[in-house]
Amino acid sequence: MGHRAVTVLSLLALLAADPGRAASLVETVAAVRPAIVAVGSYQLRRTPPSHYLGTGFVVGDGRLCLTNAHVVAPVVDRHHGEEESLLALFAREGDGVRRRTARVVGRDNDHDLALLAFDGPPLPALRLADSHRVREGEAVAITGFPIGMVLGPHPATHRGIVAAIVPITDPALSSRRLTGRRVHQLRHPFPIFQLDLTAYPGNSGSPLYRPADGAVVGVINAVFAKRGKESALTHPSGITYAIPIHLALPLLKAAGVKLPGR
Repeated sequence: MGHRAVTVLSLLALLAADPGRAASLVETVAAVRPAIVAVGSYQLRRTPPSHYLGTGFVVGDGRLCLTNAHVVAPVVDRHHGEEESLLALFAREGDGVRRRTARVVGRDNDHDLALLAFDGPPLPALRLADSHRVREGEAVAITGFPIGMVLGPHPATHRGIVAAIVPITDPALSSRRLTGRRVHQLRHPFPIFQLDLTAYPGNSGSPLYRPADGAVVGVINAVFAKRGKESALTHPSGITYAIPIHLALPLLKAAGVKLPGR
């Protein structure tokens, strides 16, 4: 393990051991970046063979990754006759990018979340915070891959604030699309974080975290939440949505991840 990896792991351990210590965003980003992976597909006969579809972040024992369900859907929901692609993660290791074969081990379409397991040695994992304690006006940051492969395999960080905590609804839903699941969502809308922060399609699945300690409070969502909130907008508006991280806890628990305080 190189000196840089030891330094990053030491900082992660320090932040986890002393949650009251407020790190600078520079320190926090250095600790967060090794846990950020691109989620995509690999197909040997394609040019280029690797495609980024979104972002994910490492959790649990370092061999699991959280992302959006819609990010993995193009690979795992193939239609008959389509050429097979492999679900893959792309992680920066040393001076390069390593491809890891991945598989879906949990999926929650209601909240647009997916949990992936990947091969190879473990990567640094991010700590999860209590998203019930997030407040409007709180400073937050995200790290991910805006616009996917266009900007290359370099995680980028953006910061903003939680502008509002609002229920997810779909006011334009027609009666012909009212399935049982949709009716349940309308009757029991779950809260999402509305952010004063611009994210792009490649940011889907990025962790939303506290700049002071890197603890994750949400998962960025650029498609699922906007469907009901900003369906008429075709360009980034400076408003982004995130799924609170507590909604991912059932997936993690089912995968055997030990959850703090549980």
